[in-house]
Amino acid sequence: MTLSGKHIAILGAGRSGRAAASLALREGATVSMWDAAGPEAFVDIPAGVAIHPCATEQQGGELVSDLLLVSPGIDTFGSYVASFARHAGEVIGEVEFAARFYQGKIIGITGTNGKTTTTELVARILAHAGLGGTPCGNYGTPFAEVVLQRNPPAAVSLELSSFQLETIRTLHPVVTIWLNFAPDHMDRYPTVESYRAAKLRIFQNQSAVDTAVIRSGENLPPLAAKVVTFSTADPAADWFSNGHSIVHKGETWLDMDHDTGLRGLHNAENAMAALAACEAMGVTAFTMREALHGYAPPPHRCELIRTLDGVEYLNDSKATNLHALESALRSQCRPVVLIAGGKEKGLDYAPLLPLLREKALSCVTFGQIARPLATLFSQAVPTESVATLADAVATARSLAPRGSTVILSPGTSSFDQFSGYEQRGNAFRDLVHQLR
Repeated sequence: MTLSGKHIAILGAGRSGRAAASLALREGATVSMWDAAGPEAFVDIPAGVAIHPCATEQQGGELVSDLLLVSPGIDTFGSYVASFARHAGEVIGEVEFAARFYQGKIIGITGTNGKTTTTELVARILAHAGLGGTPCGNYGTPFAEVVLQRNPPAAVSLELSSFQLETIRTLHPVVTIWLNFAPDHMDRYPTVESYRAAKLRIFQNQSAVDTAVIRSGENLPPLAAKVVTFSTADPAADWFSNGHSIVHKGETWLDMDHDTGLRGLHNAENAMAALAACEAMGVTAFTMREALHGYAPPPHRCELIRTLDGVEYLNDSKATNLHALESALRSQCRPVVLIAGGKEKGLDYAPLLPLLREKALSCVTFGQIARPLATLFSQAVPTESVATLADAVATARSLAPRGSTVILSPGTSSFDQFSGYEQRGNAFRDLVHQLR
């Protein structure tokens, strides 16, 4: 792909847009950058890029470009993008753009939950195998920044959101990972089917020589690639785990409890997906076990904080939706004392009641929705309502017997009391470490 003499227009002045601008300049293009935000958004823009703050749809309708690169944070199907696309030769995103200049192999990872942990696991294994494996895309480094490196890695672990997948055309992962699917981002998509269709685009350029790693039981259309399955429910899957060990071809490939900080069935699924993907890349079992020795998941994702008096404390503050909370509960192999709550988002938590009866000893609710959530959850298990996270931790400790797990998995956003899930999770970590 040659860009000499081409005009590349970039819509969105964020980090991925800046990385795409640098790559376009390197390839000889003339580059302009447009954003509805003011001049303050145009920080560290590469020299030579013509910037256009406070960009309007009227300006977009007058713009002529050979290629329009759209930030994943901007609605691809909205009127704003449509105006800029009117006289554009092609409309793609930064990930697709970077892929056209990348010579290595791509492991592409998608799913409603678990993408980031799996992306990290894949990257860690590939790096240990000497393949580079830089985590990038929706997590880590923008893909274009990786391509701009003097010596790009031989392989990348590429997390792909539905927003990024909307604008791919030729991107070709030699291995894809499909972790799971549940309704999400309904403020962006008109239907669940359209959200799912965006996710399914990850498979569109694969052929029979490629591999698709799929959670067993997912309802997917026929795929061109070779399918490898993983499961915590179906022992007949290619990879199987009981939440403690991972078995493949009759052999134990990983002892999660002994070798890693990974806990629960959900993290077992993430680990199996990563192992299966890297086996398809030719990485040996020994190398993979060595790579994952001592690994702990990223902060705020079923993160083991400590074990005190025989009770594990897990930080799953990243669980800002119902599906993530449900996944966290399903993943637990020990009795649970659940800490949940936060901002009122008008969500219906009633479908969680059967799972609470199965997995939880008790619940503690806090924050804006503490009282209504306690009223509902008390239909399933004993539940106490408190005001703050500090109160919730103290109460959960008093309720948790030896051999149980206290898990912060809020099931909603944090903006009633915190600036984001990270601050909420950090506060939980501090509170747990203060317990004596």
